[in-house]
Amino acid sequence: MSRLNAVLRQIDDGLEAAMKRWFDLLRIPSISAVPAHAGDCRAAAAFMADLLNAIGVAAEVRETAGLPMVVGHVAGHDRSRRVLFYGHYDVQPVDPLDEWKTDPFAPALVTGDDGRARVYARGAADDKGQLLTFIEALAAHMAVHGRPPVDVVILLEGEEESGSPSLEPFLRANADELRADMALICDTNQWDADTPAITTRLRGLVHDEVTIKAAKADLHSGLFGGPAHNPLHIISHIIADLWDDDGRVSLPGFYDGVPELPEALRTQWAALDMTDEKVMAQMGMQPPPAGERGYSALELNWARPTAEINGIGGGYQGPGAKTVIPAEAFFKISFRLVGKQDPLKVRAAFRDHVRARLPSGVTASFADDDGGASAAIEVDENAPLVRLAARALTDEWGKEPVMMGCGASIPVVASFRDILGMDSLLMGFGLADDAIHSPNEKYDVACFHKGMRSWARLLDALT
Repeated sequence: MSRLNAVLRQIDDGLEAAMKRWFDLLRIPSISAVPAHAGDCRAAAAFMADLLNAIGVAAEVRETAGLPMVVGHVAGHDRSRRVLFYGHYDVQPVDPLDEWKTDPFAPALVTGDDGRARVYARGAADDKGQLLTFIEALAAHMAVHGRPPVDVVILLEGEEESGSPSLEPFLRANADELRADMALICDTNQWDADTPAITTRLRGLVHDEVTIKAAKADLHSGLFGGPAHNPLHIISHIIADLWDDDGRVSLPGFYDGVPELPEALRTQWAALDMTDEKVMAQMGMQPPPAGERGYSALELNWARPTAEINGIGGGYQGPGAKTVIPAEAFFKISFRLVGKQDPLKVRAAFRDHVRARLPSGVTASFADDDGGASAAIEVDENAPLVRLAARALTDEWGKEPVMMGCGASIPVVASFRDILGMDSLLMGFGLADDAIHSPNEKYDVACFHKGMRSWARLLDALT
């Protein structure tokens, strides 16, 4: 039996035990955004440190100004190459709870009509199931061969779902300890249930919150309606002016640094047969897609920037009528960025847009500038480690991986690049229907199992 085959057999034989560890982690309600769950987050960090130490990785819980990090080290047979694996042990809130079919922190194994087994729980995919695919692959290598093929550093975060406020200070303070040849991240999706993928494009992100204030108090709409400025009306005008008739964002300079999609990449994506109808059907919508005219739904999601209103409020929100003109109102907005768009310039252009549309005497205030801004990321598809990963995935899945884009943002990728000077390999095993951040989050057992085997193959290929 070859070195790799022995590891793969270890993974197959240990699947039941790996799932038990997965379930034990899922039972911990490590919701980082809710202060009442800070103790649960610490319990999840301790769980992961204990697990790593049990498999032979020297790991410890490291304090930060917020929730702790878990850091582990293990020396490989080949000391000339070093990789850092990153994951996060915190999860999203579960609201609305009444839409869950099972207890979100009592993992349920369900076999669907299609014969596929799935685990339902908060964090099943994002990121507890995903991060364990690597940890279990590492454990199998160590169980069979005593140590992994190369040096491995583990970094597990506890605040990813609440903005990662402690991450960059921690990276700067521990840069020499954490720096590696490349970061490995398992927080992305496959192309479909039978086709692996490597994510090579991530959109950047800018978000902001605007509060518009007019009168000193809510006003009676009969006594003051007409001359009084209504913040909700003002917000409506501000938002309406953000796009032109072709769906393009109207902010001056917004498209600076936005590249046109190379024809070869457009052809490659077209061959995936992900039509507008299929993309829109995933959202329960009908074509044509919204957004800029002249682009397919897939191109809009993977290669074009956006502006999205995420929330709006003001005035009376209770049942029945209360005829008031609100004294103030607010809205939340996010921009997804591509290419070389500058997040801070986009934010400044947006705030100028707001201020230019304020009537005399009406004020606007904005969220703090700290955080909430990250640039887009593009990974070289021909980088040596990316090609190694592609071969490992092909060997495991029997087909070449899709080099795909992702409309979302993973800010840690930019942090690793800017602070530690290293690129990231984004090799995840989630599916589009995993309902991460939503009720009834799930992760396919087949994705969990083959994800472990895929990481085991990559680790073996690194030597």
